[in-house]
Amino acid sequence: MDSTSLALLREHGVDGEAHRAQQLDSALLRQSDLILAMEKIHVAAMVRMAPEASGKVFLLDRWLDGRDIPDPYRQQRPAYEHVYGLIEQGVNSWLRYL
Repeated sequence: MDSTSLALLREHGVDGEAHRAQQLDSALLRQSDLILAMEKIHVAAMVRMAPEASGKVFLLDRWLDGRDIPDPYRQQRPAYEHVYGLIEQGVNSWLRYL
């Protein structure tokens, strides 16, 4: 995980040390109950990868403005903080549906 992301999570009481990236594939999409993506192009790519999973792939910001949440990678700290806020809002908007 990017060091800025890790530091920001730690400041918000989240331990991200155990996080390990995993390559997405159709099997993982099929076995998942809910898949939340940050960008519309990600949703479209996942649906193309596993059309049978289309009913469980959604945009994280679906219940708010339906906007993309940008990847802050290689940007300055304020970009990470902004994206953290967008992700937090998106996650909170999903809670009533889970």
